[in-house]
Amino acid sequence: MSTATPTDWHTRPAPATAEEWIARAAEVSAVLATDAAARDRAGVTPHAEIQLLKDSGLVTLLGPVEHGGAGQDWTTAYRVVREVAKADGSIGQLLGYHYLWNWAARLVGTREQWEHVEAEAARNQWFFGGAVNPRDQDVVVTEDGDDLVFTGRKTFSTGSKVSDVTVLEGVFEGTDQHVFAIVPSDSAGLTFHDDWDNIGQRLTESGGVTLDGVRTPWSSAAGFVDKTFQPRVYNTLNVPTIQLVFVNFYLGVAAGALETAATYTRTKSRSWLHGGYDRATDEPYVIDIYGDLTAKLWAAQALADAVAAEGQRLHDDPDAVTPEARGAFEVRVAAVKARATDVALEIGNKIFEVTGARATATAEGLDRFWRNVRTHTLHDPVAYKRREVGRWVLDGELPEPTWYS
Repeated sequence: MSTATPTDWHTRPAPATAEEWIARAAEVSAVLATDAAARDRAGVTPHAEIQLLKDSGLVTLLGPVEHGGAGQDWTTAYRVVREVAKADGSIGQLLGYHYLWNWAARLVGTREQWEHVEAEAARNQWFFGGAVNPRDQDVVVTEDGDDLVFTGRKTFSTGSKVSDVTVLEGVFEGTDQHVFAIVPSDSAGLTFHDDWDNIGQRLTESGGVTLDGVRTPWSSAAGFVDKTFQPRVYNTLNVPTIQLVFVNFYLGVAAGALETAATYTRTKSRSWLHGGYDRATDEPYVIDIYGDLTAKLWAAQALADAVAAEGQRLHDDPDAVTPEARGAFEVRVAAVKARATDVALEIGNKIFEVTGARATATAEGLDRFWRNVRTHTLHDPVAYKRREVGRWVLDGELPEPTWYS
């Protein structure tokens, strides 16, 4: 990674407002941008990049102020993810997932549990990973005295080797009851594999994980009191919350693609020899495409910010979240997820039309933007997001909570 890491974050006053934290994220993004293409090609585990997030204070953005966190809310966190993803989609995803898993204790756990987790996470600058791929139903949880034992395998475990703690998910043996627990990432029996070899999001450490009798105290089972789960509607807000993480790092990648392409067009692109213009920046077709893509990106960003504000109102009063409010929010999230997917894919593709043939050189790395968005947008089919919106428009039907809605 670049050695241009700022050295004055620890001597400057910490950011105090949302705007200042977004500016700090922009500083982090500028550091990541210096060698983003080279790091993408190398595919090295991003230990230095995660340390950069810790040194900058972004890791504890959502943490309680009294324990060293920034005390910011989700509207700021989403903007921070977007800024970081401009330079590096992988690191933007890692940070966004970290925020969700850090917040998961509050979503699912008891007050005593989440207050403890958030305090420890802020004080120790924990970076969270998660072995919670919902399509894998092969992690079984058994009881052994005062402990729970997790055994099985997950296909994906984002953040694995760069995490300090990992959120585990499994099903109690012989039941359909899921259980979540946070364990140290170096726990005995927890083995992360080097099998993440996809075309995009190469630095997310999203490979498989084996759980060979990973033990954790019963008291760490999120939301359980006397071994019985205490359900709340707020528990189900985990899906729309992380779907907005997806939205914002897609839009961040798209913004980074446009900015990088525009710099290339201004400094390296040649005008077409039959166009009659001396500069590529005077080509009317080039101007039109940049204008079109920018307008689409701005519209998607505005919708994303509006939906984030709607979600924050639910986070502000968790006990008041109703099934109807939760369902209405999910419809809005589905709509912006569909828009962000289409816009980011279009931008990642069309930037080559305004940069030219030489921009396809591996050294330029412009392909990483499309590869990153294309890879992650397959997480769940966007057609099903549009279906949620369409069902609501035609029948007033609100989506039921699932692992993907």
